Amino acid sequence: MGFFDRLKEGLSRTAQQIVGRFDEIVERADAPADRTRAVDVETLDALEELLIGADVGVAATDAIVDAVGTRQRKGESLRALVTEEILRIFESAAPVPPPVDPPRVVLVVGVNGTGKTTTVGKLANQFTREGRSVLVCAADTFRAAAVDQLQVWADRAGVDLVRAREGADPAAVVFDAMAAAKTRGRDLVLVDTAGRLHTRVNLMNELDKIRRVAAREVPGAPHEVLLVLDATVGQNGVAQAREFTSVAGVTGIVLTKLDGTAKGGVAVAIAHDLKLPIQYVGVGEGIDDLLPFSPRDYVDALFQVKW
Repeated sequence: MGFFDRLKEGLSRTAQQIVGRFDEIVERADAPADRTRAVDVETLDALEELLIGADVGVAATDAIVDAVGTRQRKGESLRALVTEEILRIFESAAPVPPPVDPPRVVLVVGVNGTGKTTTVGKLANQFTREGRSVLVCAADTFRAAAVDQLQVWADRAGVDLVRAREGADPAAVVFDAMAAAKTRGRDLVLVDTAGRLHTRVNLMNELDKIRRVAAREVPGAPHEVLLVLDATVGQNGVAQAREFTSVAGVTGIVLTKLDGTAKGGVAVAIAHDLKLPIQYVGVGEGIDDLLPFSPRDYVDALFQVKW
């Protein structure tokens, strides 16, 4: 199954919720007699209800509806107008950080239960298949069996793991990982951190210490901070991302469990409200079920259309 088909399957629950109603709205708006008129208020109200129901979020929905409402039809279909506005939102998000001299250090953060550790394993597998030499750092030293879980994923991906005993100082493990990456000539280090809430001051201070240690050992590190969000929590994920961005310097999002929710529209809310790029989406439990995010494929899968 290709990337688009896997994404389409992952978004099927969200698409099932909106496609039928969206098709009705489009059919009405695109009736031949209406093609030269602006979109009417009733159509815009129906579109607003649809998007909010898909968890696109109030702010992003308002932006899409306002943009569609201000553009004269001139023969353009409502479907094209809506999808173009969503693509515009994704394109307005901050760009992915540029390449750097190796080793590139990627910090993976998030709250408990988002699938952070499994995401690290899947990322390791993804980068290895792309020809990168990867080292994984087990900096979650507090959660029971977290290191063992990551070891299983590292073994499946065929990459080295730097680990320490349970309860060890996470910053010390990061220090060891930076040294190992330079000694072994690895070009990418993935750091799995403990799940934490932004309100836990001690844990956020620990994260800051990890960042300082990484920066001291590798210039510019961490070069990326990926926040793992659970798509099933919908708008609560946007709130999590906002807080983490303010305290942890998040540069990109990994949206997991997209296959288990009808709230897949939250990706649009994240891009609109936080101006952060969504870099990967999780569509299953398998090691290959983490997909690079493509805005065009996402929009096509969400509305079940192909260009």
